[in-house]
Amino acid sequence: MRLTTWLQLVLGRPFRRAGHRTALVAAGLPLHLAVVPLWLWLLGTMAALVRAPGAVAVTPLPVLLTLVVTPLLTVGQRRRYRALVGKDLPRPAVPGPGRNWKSAVRRLTTRALWRQVCYHAVAGPLLAVLDLAVLAVWAAALVTASIYVWIWALPPQWRVTDLGYTTQAAYITAGGLALLFLGPRLTGALVRLETRAAEALLGPSRTERLARRVADLAESRAGVLDAADAERRRIERDLHDGAQQRLVSLAVNLGLARATLGDLPADARKVIDEAHREAKEAIAELNNLVRGLHPAVLEDRGLDAALSGVAARLPIPVRVAVDLPQRPSPTVEAVAYFVVSEALTNVVKHTQATRADVTVERIGETLLVVVADDGAGGAELAAAGGTGLAGLAKRVASVDGTFFCRSPAGGPTVITVELPCAP
Repeated sequence: MRLTTWLQLVLGRPFRRAGHRTALVAAGLPLHLAVVPLWLWLLGTMAALVRAPGAVAVTPLPVLLTLVVTPLLTVGQRRRYRALVGKDLPRPAVPGPGRNWKSAVRRLTTRALWRQVCYHAVAGPLLAVLDLAVLAVWAAALVTASIYVWIWALPPQWRVTDLGYTTQAAYITAGGLALLFLGPRLTGALVRLETRAAEALLGPSRTERLARRVADLAESRAGVLDAADAERRRIERDLHDGAQQRLVSLAVNLGLARATLGDLPADARKVIDEAHREAKEAIAELNNLVRGLHPAVLEDRGLDAALSGVAARLPIPVRVAVDLPQRPSPTVEAVAYFVVSEALTNVVKHTQATRADVTVERIGETLLVVVADDGAGGAELAAAGGTGLAGLAKRVASVDGTFFCRSPAGGPTVITVELPCAP
């Protein structure tokens, strides 16, 4: 490493951000001292109240003025951080606008306002003392490090008559250089302390930050679910309009070839018959796949028609009762459909049931889905027999729903699902 590079790292690095941080400290000094006169006024009026009880009418004025100037000082602090160090302090939650006395009382009783008052009235003066100390260190460092400049500004006659100044000036200069290296570190420590205090008292509380984080995560998860649902719709549309139509065309052509080409050898006819049968089986499998991704009838006609279609394809009788004054969101509707479809599939595969009942109704802002059967019961959420209940519970939980399964030995089995469908 070159000497110049080493000197830049050693000498330049501490001073790289010292200018902005020192400016931040200097700009914060008047803001930190703004409430001190009001508190001195309050102390004076309280002392006067002891001597003259008539001063009680004047006593609330400093407190009211403190409450009035607190939002203005908070705005000043936010602008100070944004302009000098590029940091945006998070804003706490505030009550909605209003002009009546109730809204004013709500604003005056919020914890956010009183945390700001605590910052400006208590932490502010303490930070102002530290600001003065750091600025004093910088001033002393600059003056003492440049002592030779001040000496050479004196008349030459003084330098000739008092030659002992050189040794003293050398010590003072060395002390000034030490303070210059100490200044950036003190400033950085003070800026970190002020930033933490500002974030804790001027920003949202820990509870508000957690609530905001939960809301952001819920919103992002809803976006992911909507995107996944839209992707399923796109895949279903592409398969229906592309691969499925090609398979249908292939099956038709093979059927025509089998019917019109009567003079083919037996081996060739056998190959065409097998290809025609496999093409029809592929179409059936693709239909099931498309229906499993996102059935078109669900999007076109809603849950009632889609669940009735599922029930009609099962080998056991299924009663479907759907009572929905209005359709829920597409995501919730898709979750309800897939839960009922998978639950009925499990009924046919695992329970030896002879009938099943499906009830879907909306109660307030909740979509209630109940699937019951008269099978052998004994289903468990974490069973290893392939019932798929754990997957259903996860699908329901993806939209903040609740899943409950009651399946005693000997039956019946009742699956109850509650899905939020608030607008």
